[in-house]
Amino acid sequence: MSYLVDFKDVSIVGLESSPVAEALAGLRANEARYLKNKFDHDFVVSDASESAQTITWVHGILFKERNLQIGSPVLQASMFEADGAKRAYLFYESGLSINVLYGLAEGEKRAVGFKLSDGMEIPQELADKFKFARQKSKLAGTIRGSYFVIKGEH
Repeated sequence: MSYLVDFKDVSIVGLESSPVAEALAGLRANEARYLKNKFDHDFVVSDASESAQTITWVHGILFKERNLQIGSPVLQASMFEADGAKRAYLFYESGLSINVLYGLAEGEKRAVGFKLSDGMEIPQELADKFKFARQKSKLAGTIRGSYFVIKGEH
């Protein structure tokens, strides 16, 4: 099932099984607001069961670049192109959100970003590999984030 994320009326649709569903919904809405303001893109997510290709692509990058495997199940995902880059978003049951920015032209920015929902612990698989900076969001409370630059071709 596809869901158009509304950043004015935040909903936990599709995220109900997360122990931090409200905070994760706020984080997802925060991403939707950013994408609408920056690229005039309506953020649509799909259930993980309908997003195997997106999930495989993102998990392949995580594994090949940093030997990372995320233990939590993916609840929702999205992939689209905007501003000359492929962009993918995964929202995990734990409250983790991973986004990939993959510039399509040679030499463009390519990176993976991690965001932690307010109230969740840093996942064990990320704890000793990344430092997380804090930022405040009206929609998501306190977001902790980190990233790494993608070096290979994916």
